[in-house]
Amino acid sequence: MTMDAGDSLDTTPDADARRLAIEAIASLVYIKKTAAEQVLRRAEVPEDLIRRFLTERDPATGDKRSKRDAGAVVLDALAQTGQDHAVVRNIVSLAADWTAFHLAQNEYQARAVVQKARELRGVLAAADERERSEAEARRTAAAQQRSREQADMMRRQSALLLAQFDQAASSDDHQKRGYLLEDLLNRTFDLHGIAVVRPFRRNGGAEQIDAAFELDGWHYLVECRWRTRLPDIRQLDGLAGQVARSGRQTMGLFLSVEGWSEHVVPLLKQSPDKAIFLMEGFDLRSVLDQLVDLRRLLKAKISALNLEAEPYMSVARLLA
Repeated sequence: MTMDAGDSLDTTPDADARRLAIEAIASLVYIKKTAAEQVLRRAEVPEDLIRRFLTERDPATGDKRSKRDAGAVVLDALAQTGQDHAVVRNIVSLAADWTAFHLAQNEYQARAVVQKARELRGVLAAADERERSEAEARRTAAAQQRSREQADMMRRQSALLLAQFDQAASSDDHQKRGYLLEDLLNRTFDLHGIAVVRPFRRNGGAEQIDAAFELDGWHYLVECRWRTRLPDIRQLDGLAGQVARSGRQTMGLFLSVEGWSEHVVPLLKQSPDKAIFLMEGFDLRSVLDQLVDLRRLLKAKISALNLEAEPYMSVARLLA
């Protein structure tokens, strides 16, 4: 087969495929217009390049280019947009299955092209499979690297938040500690990829919402407490009212670091709405200490409420 000037001595499968594609364009069909129809169009060459194949002239002589030269021009143009890879393989596959030898000027040359195409098709398939495997290995390695980086970031940020939580636990400034809890909770949710709405007011400023988040299509209003005196059911009634004044797909999370009075859980169980679940300091600290994933803990608590009518499920139960 004839080597065109642009191929030099490159012997890679892609270079062999390009040379064979040009030879197929030049040899399988004698008439140029028929070659465009039977080879280029079937190989999914864009129509503008097929027109160029038919009309391209040599700038030095002004004569129309041969099928071989015009084919090289077409492949060069495809290479500029990255389309040559698919088209070349289409031509090789088409040539490997070619039977219309009556269209060729030289049947023996056409048969030689077909035989070479059959051999090369297997080589290209193996090369493409290696390329796919290598690309998949690169994607896997990149995903693993991102996972390691994310896990490292999670460890570092969680350790920082845990240190802040432990430092606040020894503070006597209860008001400052309450503000810190809101910020700590928001940052923890952000770290675990759960969309958080910061503290806001609604109903003309009449209601203060400490925080809110969305999980699996449901919205949750959050009330945070970090006081020495344990909250009783009256404090939870305020959150229940906020939930009741919200949309139907809204529930409430009551976070009290120090826990709650002994009457809270039994009274919540008596509520027909079952719209509030509880979280205390040990739950939050376990998340910050990376003993449990926040999303997993929340879903377990929500399941306990919905399926068992249990407003408080301790992280200890989940870990056990």
